[in-house]
Amino acid sequence: MRILGIDPGLATTGWAVVDFDKDANPTPIDYGAIITPKGISVSQRLLEIYKDISELIEKFKPEYAGVETLIFCNNAKTAMAVGEARGVVLVVLESMNIPLKEFTPLQVKSAVTGYGKADKKQVQENVKRFCKLDSIPKPDDAADAIAIAIATSRLV
Repeated sequence: MRILGIDPGLATTGWAVVDFDKDANPTPIDYGAIITPKGISVSQRLLEIYKDISELIEKFKPEYAGVETLIFCNNAKTAMAVGEARGVVLVVLESMNIPLKEFTPLQVKSAVTGYGKADKKQVQENVKRFCKLDSIPKPDDAADAIAIAIATSRLV
C-alpha cells in the first residue's frame, strides 16, 4: 500500500510517499518539502502548493493520503495561512480521487510514539527507527509527513 503523508503550511508543506508491506512495515520512497517564497502573493504560493502536490500524485500514484489538521494557534494570521494551504491540499486530493484521512498532531504523535504529547524529537526518532533510516529525515516537515503516513496506515 502506498500512502502520501502531508504536513500542510503556506511557507513549507512537508510531504512523504511511504510504502507499507503486508505487515505494515514502512519504507519511505521519497520525501521533502514544498517551500514557497515569501516575496510572492499568497495566491501564487497556494498555486505552487497545488501544482506540486498534483505532480507528486501523478508521479507516485498513492492509494491513500493522510493530512494533518489545523491545530489551535495563538497567531490568527498563521492559522489562516495554514488553513488556506490545507484547503488547497484537500482540493487536490479530492479532485484526483485520493481517499484521505485527517489527523490532529496529538493523533499522529500517539500513532508513532504511543503518547499523544510526545515531543518532536521523540516522533522524529521513532520515524527513523520504524523506517530503518540512518538519520532523521530533513526538513522536520518531511519527518512529520512520514509520521502522518504511518498514522494513516493504521486506519486504512
